[in-house]
Amino acid sequence: MIHMTTISEAITTIKKAENDADRLIQEAREKSSQLLDDARNRSAELLEKAEREASEKGDEIIAEAEERARKEAIEISGKAKREVETMKSAAMGKVPEAASIIVKSIL
Repeated sequence: MIHMTTISEAITTIKKAENDADRLIQEAREKSSQLLDDARNRSAELLEKAEREASEKGDEIIAEAEERARKEAIEISGKAKREVETMKSAAMGKVPEAASIIVKSIL
């Protein structure tokens, strides 16, 4: 009988070890699945943050470029106005001479 008890205890011990191993495997799978889910969520959050920051930086760069273009346009416009005034003054200075030539050619 001692022999049967020992075999029975061995079988019980083996079944317990198998159950423990199955439980550990299941826990490892669940933990692995949770870690993967956490990693995917964190990755999605980081990607969204990076896209948002890139968009904000792009908007900032566009605003800066528009401001530089506006300032440059004002500067070019002012320069053009000054050049027009200079040309106009030069042309107006030649009006008496042109009038004199026209009068002489008519007379």
